[in-house]
Amino acid sequence: MKALIQRVRRADVVVGERMVGQIGLGVLAYIGIGHEDDFNKAVKLIDKILSYRIFENAQGKLDQSLSDIGGELLLVSQFTLMANTKNGRRPDFTQAMPPSDAKVLFNELVNYAKSCHQAVQTGEFGADMMVTATNDGPINFLLQV
Repeated sequence: MKALIQRVRRADVVVGERMVGQIGLGVLAYIGIGHEDDFNKAVKLIDKILSYRIFENAQGKLDQSLSDIGGELLLVSQFTLMANTKNGRRPDFTQAMPPSDAKVLFNELVNYAKSCHQAVQTGEFGADMMVTATNDGPINFLLQV
């Protein structure tokens, strides 16, 4: 399981003409789910996202987490994170979990995140989403569990 996390000033997700999720200061996390992933990995990933120290303390050092600052979290499913790009010029998505199974696990991940953190929004699994973000820094990390 992978998460591409971005520290943002704001972010939102639109499907069609409908706003499905939006946050202010916090983390936009794109989530990739592979064949070997399960709820235990989802818990580890969310715990890591919430506690990863990517916000500055009073001295300007990256020493505070999303939980520390009470920031918001936007979770967006993104199977393309699981692509194998080592060979050729076309991504290979065979490492991605099938959509029906991934949707169940993504929903479990979201529910766990909401049980741990009060400000959690999501995109819409499997939809063609328009994601807009104001990246702060820019600060981006690829987390894997």
